[in-house]
Amino acid sequence: MSITHLQADIAIAAAVREATALGVPMNIAVYDDGANMKAFVRMDGAFLGSADIAQNKARTAALFGFNTEALYEFVKPGGTSPGFDRTNGGLIVFAGGIPVHDGEGRLIGAIGVSGGAVAQDYQVAEAAITALAAGGFQEQP
Repeated sequence: MSITHLQADIAIAAAVREATALGVPMNIAVYDDGANMKAFVRMDGAFLGSADIAQNKARTAALFGFNTEALYEFVKPGGTSPGFDRTNGGLIVFAGGIPVHDGEGRLIGAIGVSGGAVAQDYQVAEAAITALAAGGFQEQP
């Protein structure tokens, strides 16, 4: 099963609310479990260059099932996999991409956020995940 349109909408809405509360316009991408775009929003005033970063964060998290910052361990100086971030069309290895798991722990997609400081990107992505956990996995009529 993959993330649904309704779940993508819930995630985007929660992320927009959090970014608005921070006062930072963001680019927010939701990808399915096949690393394909399901939904995207570029808030008014969000950096154009951050759109690609948000999409790559979501794609990275969907491809590997880890928060994007966890992958830094592989590519950091002295890491086990130098150049790993240049595979798959370019991976992002800093915070702001979080995999989405269903109520049974299965990977169904990912969220990627970019436009603020790295900690802000993560905070906004986490708000989307929290909204999904709070009700986004319930059966819909």
